[in-house]
Amino acid sequence: MSETKDELAGVVDLFGALTRDELAEALAELAFKQGKSVDESAFEAVIEEGVRDFYLVEADANGETVLVPGPVAFPALPENAEDLPHIMDVPERTTDRERLGERVHERLADEARTTDEERARYLVDVSYDLEAWAPVEANDVRERLDESLGNRAN
Repeated sequence: MSETKDELAGVVDLFGALTRDELAEALAELAFKQGKSVDESAFEAVIEEGVRDFYLVEADANGETVLVPGPVAFPALPENAEDLPHIMDVPERTTDRERLGERVHERLADEARTTDEERARYLVDVSYDLEAWAPVEANDVRERLDESLGNRAN
């Protein structure tokens, strides 16, 4: 499977929410359906990269940690992904978008304190995406990041 972050989000979006193990299983199923051999041990790194870059967001669904498409994702379906709901038995889960937005805001605020210039610029973009994705204001994070970037320019 092509492991773009938008495709990772697309696989998760098919189900609404997946655990990390379920997403890894889905990636393995896709690779099989596409006739590709892959190193399944690499799935965790691919998933973690999606989380790091806000394509996937960790959420709580009935006491279980799941992944949902994040604020920067434009979920796209990789080849043969439409078959996954027929192959995998995944329970229906619901998450609270407002609470998710608050969690992402908290994460952005924490990361804004200790980030390099390139990451700070990326996080400014994420903050705008967050406001479109969830009912959350991120002006405070943007101001902190902008101040940080301005201080580095001096």
